[in-house]
Amino acid sequence: MKAYIETSSGLKKIDLSRPMGIHLPIENEQRLGAWYLSPPSIIPHKNGNFIGSVSQGAAINFNDIMFNPHAHGTHTECVGHIIEGDYKIMQSMSQFFFEAILVSVGPQNVGNDLIISEEVLSKALKDKAPAEALIIRTLPNPEIKKQQNYSHSNPPYLTEAAAVCIREWGVKHVLIDLPSIDKKEDGGALLAHRAFWDVGGVLRTQATITEFIFVPSKIEDGRYALQFGLAPFVNDASPSSVFLYKMLDSSSDFLNR
Repeated sequence: MKAYIETSSGLKKIDLSRPMGIHLPIENEQRLGAWYLSPPSIIPHKNGNFIGSVSQGAAINFNDIMFNPHAHGTHTECVGHIIEGDYKIMQSMSQFFFEAILVSVGPQNVGNDLIISEEVLSKALKDKAPAEALIIRTLPNPEIKKQQNYSHSNPPYLTEAAAVCIREWGVKHVLIDLPSIDKKEDGGALLAHRAFWDVGGVLRTQATITEFIFVPSKIEDGRYALQFGLAPFVNDASPSSVFLYKMLDSSSDFLNR
């Protein structure tokens, strides 16, 4: 199936039959996590003699699910994550396909921290036309990221200046393969979140941050069509699925796929 997406250089064709998922699922008792929370729980509901499991004799599978969207798996959040007011993630998007640029960056050592600086991002984005979405893959990129628990660690993060750079470059949706764009223990400063959403300036209520993605190394840096899927929670954040699609330059590309 083919479709078109409007990009900075005009309409581009995409092949919807070849999605590339860059999200991480929420699974029962998974290791992936952050913020010192227990693993998510997905277990059959129990009520008296009823156990909601076909394997245990029920007519249906009927699970209770306990999780936190910010700590367990890929999630997308709106400005309601850090400020007061009735800001919900489902109100922050009116469309779900965007032009995106994927860049891979190596964080820099500064003291005991690993930072993604304005300098690093500016170099990665140099000479590239703006896009509505920016996907940041941190290096190195081992598969173990998909099961890493960040609770007792100090993962890389964006500096405030880097977040300003992203905002001024015109990005509405930033995605990263870390539990947060901010330093894990920062006393609640949340400098990158505040800079990206322009808290204190012209508040960007239609901008989102997606964390805990994973971009397989086989997916090359470059320009893609991006599709969001959000669970319809009335909340500041929701578990999300994220798919990339290659841009096709000509109609002949469809005939060869």
